[in-house]
Amino acid sequence: MAESFKDADGRVVVDRLIATIHENRVYLSEIDGAIGDGDHGINMDKGFTMVEKELAARTEAGESPGMSEALKTLGRTLVDEIGGSMGPLYGTFFKRMARASKDAEIIDSAVLEAMIRGAYEGIQNLGDAKVGDKTLVDTLDPAVAALRSAREAGAGFHESIDAMIGAAEEGWKSTKDLVAKIGRASRLGERSRGTVDAGATSCYLMLKSIGETMKELAS
Repeated sequence: MAESFKDADGRVVVDRLIATIHENRVYLSEIDGAIGDGDHGINMDKGFTMVEKELAARTEAGESPGMSEALKTLGRTLVDEIGGSMGPLYGTFFKRMARASKDAEIIDSAVLEAMIRGAYEGIQNLGDAKVGDKTLVDTLDPAVAALRSAREAGAGFHESIDAMIGAAEEGWKSTKDLVAKIGRASRLGERSRGTVDAGATSCYLMLKSIGETMKELAS
């Protein structure tokens, strides 16, 4: 079983991310509507559609952006074009992922950990959210920790990814029983309990997509 893949072959990581947001745009907005503005899926889909069109145009022009370049394009677009809180957050998320992988011709578990850790550090630099606040941090924090622990224990690429996805899923599901402490949902107090957080949900869906696509590339 392969433990790595070439960045040049990794454009599909972003293609699958785009497809994931397309498929879940209604679901994400419905979740957001329960305790927020109800536009999370709409805004995310808008940004990812812009990236889809840009990457398609570059391909038609003869360019062949790899994974890192495609992630950089995604991050830039979300920061520049998508408003609200999630544009800057996820824009930084993907820009940091691109930064961590830009000089790596080969993507392995060490590079993946650097990418996910860098994304988390970027999120932390933008706000004060912590585990338990009912945000995407509840998904991302355990995912980073599980990936690191798996690698330190000697797990391979595929096993490390499985650990990351599993921890991300548990973190995402935990937000259902939490009370929102940050953002518009925090105004609801106890009424925000009983619904998973939209940002935590999109974060889980994207980490799952990234991980599963990377496993296919390294199979």
